[in-house]
Amino acid sequence: MKNRISVPLVGSVIILGIIGLIGAFTKNPVGFLQSLAVFALVGVAIYFIFRYLSKANPQKKEQQAFIRAAKRSKKRMQHKSGESQAKSSSIGPLTSLKKKAKKKSPAHLTVIDGKKGKKKNRASL
Repeated sequence: MKNRISVPLVGSVIILGIIGLIGAFTKNPVGFLQSLAVFALVGVAIYFIFRYLSKANPQKKEQQAFIRAAKRSKKRMQHKSGESQAKSSSIGPLTSLKKKAKKKSPAHLTVIDGKKGKKKNRASL
């Protein structure tokens, strides 16, 4: 069951807030804009303080170190694969054609007939 009282209550608080903002702006527009600027500056300061404190988290440093190591490893692997591609391209296109021509056919599987149809001699047990 939904709480039906909360919807009109929240709506009325929002409407009263809008009315208050309009009233404050009509009485003293310069003061209203000044208070908005102060509010924005305080919000930005809190944001940067929170960001600075969250950066000092040791788990965050470990995660950043892991990301850096992964990037280095990826570059190393790309560098190695680039060298192998350069070597194969310098040999020529003939070897690549030979490799394509020498593809092995898939292994042919055979069914081994076992004792599926034969019944056990129960008298020997």
